Amino acid sequence: MSDLMNVVAIVEGRTEQVFVERVLAPYLGEKNIFITATQISKPGQKGGDVKFSRAEKDIGRFLKQRPDIYVTQFFDYYGLKQWPTLDTVAAHNHTEIAKRLNDAAFEYIAENYDEYQARRRFIPYMAMHEFEALLFSDEKILANALEIKVEEVKAIIDVCDEPEKINNSRETAPSKRLDQLKRRGKFRKTTEGISIAEQIGVEKMRQRCPLFNEWLSRLESKVE
Repeated sequence: MSDLMNVVAIVEGRTEQVFVERVLAPYLGEKNIFITATQISKPGQKGGDVKFSRAEKDIGRFLKQRPDIYVTQFFDYYGLKQWPTLDTVAAHNHTEIAKRLNDAAFEYIAENYDEYQARRRFIPYMAMHEFEALLFSDEKILANALEIKVEEVKAIIDVCDEPEKINNSRETAPSKRLDQLKRRGKFRKTTEGISIAEQIGVEKMRQRCPLFNEWLSRLESKVE
């Protein structure tokens, strides 16, 4: 461990990149963790279409570039197309799904990039659902931003129990719920979503989202 840490986060799309840069980076910077974000690469396409074959290339590239950086990934299980053990996890609860996907990615990267100290430097994070799930961490702030009654947001949490358990069907994914809650127009996640995330703050998200909190705790554990 050291007294500071540089991290590259490989993310799914533009919204996640902005979230890391505008919300996570200032928060972690106060803890001497300096994080930057880059979208998963594919010629001619920005973000989305997350496959392990693509992620591995980016993870490996950053592990090779600089021996003093850590590499993490911020993808979500919802819509994931190809990943180690993906075909075997559906029957498990959301915590176990995330753990199995993270463990499978970690073991593959650790084994294939051992010469770059991947076992120490790679910290995977698989969110269960879309970035928008984090916005349900504060019902009042989200309701005020959407200009709706707070009871409408609370009703979703009451059914799902916590933001990271909001179910992920085509009709009830967090992004679809936000579109439905917003009375006028489609919810704009990269502008409205980031603004709401800034108002909520990382600490509140950590309190309400155990998987998100565990990821940040793992990053923090690398710094003395």
